[in-house]
Order: sequence, then C-alpha cells, then structure tokens
Amino acid sequence: MEEQLKIDFDKVIQNLKSSKKDIEVRQKNLNEFIKNGFPNKRTEDWKFSDFNQIITSNIKGLKFFNNETKPGEFDQSIFVNNFTHNKIIFVNGLISMLDFNCEEKNKIEVIDTHETEDLNSKNPLIFLNNALKFNYIKLTIKENYSLNKPLIIYNITNNKLNSNTISQRIDFILKKNSSLKLINLFDDNSNNNFYNINYQFKIGKDAILKNYKIDSQLNSNIKYFFNNIDLEHNSLAETFIFSTGSKFIKNEINCNLNDQYSSAFINGIINLKNDQHHEIKTNINHLAKNTKSYQLVKSVLNNNSKGVYQGKIFVNSKAQKTDGYQLSKALLLDENTEFDAKPELEIYADDVKCSHGSTSGNLDEDVLFYAMSRGLNYQQSKKLLINGFLLDVVEKITDLEIKDLIKNIMENS
Repeated sequence: MEEQLKIDFDKVIQNLKSSKKDIEVRQKNLNEFIKNGFPNKRTEDWKFSDFNQIITSNIKGLKFFNNETKPGEFDQSIFVNNFTHNKIIFVNGLISMLDFNCEEKNKIEVIDTHETEDLNSKNPLIFLNNALKFNYIKLTIKENYSLNKPLIIYNITNNKLNSNTISQRIDFILKKNSSLKLINLFDDNSNNNFYNINYQFKIGKDAILKNYKIDSQLNSNIKYFFNNIDLEHNSLAETFIFSTGSKFIKNEINCNLNDQYSSAFINGIINLKNDQHHEIKTNINHLAKNTKSYQLVKSVLNNNSKGVYQGKIFVNSKAQKTDGYQLSKALLLDENTEFDAKPELEIYADDVKCSHGSTSGNLDEDVLFYAMSRGLNYQQSKKLLINGFLLDVVEKITDLEIKDLIKNIMENS
C-alpha cells in the first residue's frame, strides 16, 4: 500500500499544480499517515471497528488517485423534489456545481481551493485527507445573515469509480448571529470505494447550525466522516445522523463548547442488516460554564450487522453549571447481531448535571402479541414497533420541513 500511496500522491500533486508551501504541508501529512497507517483495534477509539482490517478485507488494490475521478454530468432527477434549496454537487469526489441562487450573494463567501491548511490533530485519517484532498471549500456566512433556504450537499458517484479514495474537506464559518441548515445526501452508484470527509465548523456568537447527514442507499462503500464543531457564546449546533446505506460508516463528531450558553444536540439512527457495520462516536467538550449538551442514539440491527456507539462527555474544571445528557438504545432483531457501547463521563467540575446510559435488547414479545391481537400480522406488528422506536429520534428534529423530508427518506429506504 505504501508504494501505491506514494505513486498516487505524486499524481495528485501534478494534477493540482500545487505551490511549494502546499506540497510541503501535504508531504508532511503523508509522512504522518505512513508512519501511523490505518487505525486498528489496538487504538482505543477504534477498538470496536478495526479500520485497517475493514479496508483490506473489503477493498482490494485501493487506489488514492484515479484518472476517472473528474467532475462530470449527473442525472438531475436525484435532486430533492418540491424542496427549494441551495446546492453543492460532488461527482466522483470533485465539485461539479455550486448553486446559491436562493441567497443574497454579498452575504456569503465561497472559496474553492486546494491549498492545504494543517489541523491540530493526531488522527491518521485526517493526515490522509490533508495529503490527498482535491477539493477544499471554505464557506462563510456573514454576520446577521440566515440562509433563506437549506444547503444540500450531494455526493454522487458513478460506476466508473471502483477501489478508489475520495478525500474532501469543507470549512463552514458562521459569523455572529448567522444561521445555516445543512443536509448531506449520498447517491452511490459505485462500489468498494473509501470516502474520507472532513468538515470543520466555526460557529460564532449567537449563530445556529442545523446539520443533517443522510446515508440511505445500499452500497458497498466504506465511509469515514469527521466533524469538528467549535461553538462560541450562546451558539447552537444541532446534528442528526441517519446511517443505514453503506457497508461501513464511522461518523465521528468532536464538539467544543468554548463559551457560556453554547449548546450541542446530537441525535442519530443506525438501522442495519446484511453484514453492515456502522459506528457513531462523539466527544462533547464542555469548556466553559453554563453549557448544555444532549445526545440520543438508537440502533436497529439485523442479519449479522454490527452497531457501535462511543460517546464521551468531558467537563473542564471551569465548566460549572454544565448540563450534559447521553443515551443510547439498541434493538437486536436476531442472535447474530452485535451492539457495542462505550458511554463515558470525565468531569472536573463539582456543580454539574450529567448523566449517561446504554441499553440493548430484543423486541418485546408481549407488545408484539398485543399488536397482532389488534388485527396486524407479525411483520406489520414488527415494523410498527421498530418505527415507533426510531421515531423518538426523528421527533427531536426542530425544523418541520426537514423533519418531513427525513421521514419520507426513511420510509423509502
């Protein structure tokens, strides 16, 4: 792999025509990745998802550059109907369209660059992303401006792409008293590829982010999403994850509540079958007093699938009056499924309200029997109970239009 990585890295540099500074930063990150390699179960954060084994067993001859990886045409029928929105469209990992026609152009700034900026990270997949990414977008929403319509990021792949790496980074900067509704959708018509996507959010004073990540189309791709969210005074970040489509997904969220009255809400659904393996991992860092976080993750697992939730609440000694809540629940629909949970509290302040919990079990046979006694057959009763179990998470979505959109996607997935 190392030899192929170095060959493909040179191709990336040649195609981007990088500056000397950019090449130096990319080379530094490449060296760090080569030194560390793909994470494996000996690393605590990956103890339930041995990524090195997942990559090698599912993608043979992984490439890090492909001449077919170029923006191209796409079928516009993938666009969400009857839902006016802004668009960023990636085809095979590269930008094909930027459309902010719903907005006042002087209120937002979009910079499309490939020049790399280093991050203070020890994560080998961040090193790999920094070394290989083709697209790096910086989206700034200016002070006192709320986007008129949601932004949907479409990630489209076609059947030209196989055994390839897609590296992507977007920085979102929300200035004071601004807001953004962001939806990520995937249309996968490729197989056996590795997505490595890095989003950095800087949420200014009194600003609001609502972020929805939806992977619902069955495919054999491997995906790693890293979101870093920095929250300032009285700002809010709401994140919703619907994770059901890909062979493997790890959604990792690191959230820093840096100033008073900042809040973070993370709600997620993992709904799996047929040997899928998905994980949600969160780090919520309460670094100032009077901050709040809430997490609810529910999993439904079937047919040899594996679900993982790792959630940590960290409370700094300065973070008095912290309010932190975390709960995960899982339904295991047969004996061949696996659910792993690692809830953590690390608290250094004494005036806080924090709790966590995790439960897993089977469908209640008594409730199933009751539903069948009311005229439903077994499968209808089972579906009714599962939908009711998951609906609790969907109801946490505060935007009614997006809530209806997600309910519709879930019904059709």
